[in-house]
Amino acid sequence: MIRSILYATDLGLFAPYVLQHALLLARAHGADLYVLHVVEPLGLFAESVLQTYLDEATLADLQVNGLDSVMVSIEQRVFSGFCDELQESEGDSLPIRAVRVLLGDPPQMILQEAQDLGVELIVIGSHSQSMGVCSALGRTCMRLLQQTKVPVYLVPIIPEGGGC
Repeated sequence: MIRSILYATDLGLFAPYVLQHALLLARAHGADLYVLHVVEPLGLFAESVLQTYLDEATLADLQVNGLDSVMVSIEQRVFSGFCDELQESEGDSLPIRAVRVLLGDPPQMILQEAQDLGVELIVIGSHSQSMGVCSALGRTCMRLLQQTKVPVYLVPIIPEGGGC
């Protein structure tokens, strides 16, 4: 029996579509649904640009306090956005128990969060809208599938045009 589900999202164009699958599964099993979005750390180029324009104290403060407040803001916006969007079309309560936004390597953070929460299923889209039409699986999805010990419900994302 599935008691808890982790929906890992890139918050891209197809996020509401994949969320519908996660919600249907959660409702069908009476499971709790946890939503996770992982923000990748700044790349070397972005870090060097910030270092050029900010003094060390400001940069350190931004890295510690700025990112935390941005992450909390994203969590709140995602949760309220999902609630607003879904309450209009659904009469019953949402099974979403928490929305988390974490900083790190997406596949690793998804696996860690799945382990920490003890979920029985991970729901993820096959790739984001930024992937090429000929890509069957995105980089995050592929790495997650290679490393997970938790079953994965993979929602295929088929861009317009449908193929190569």
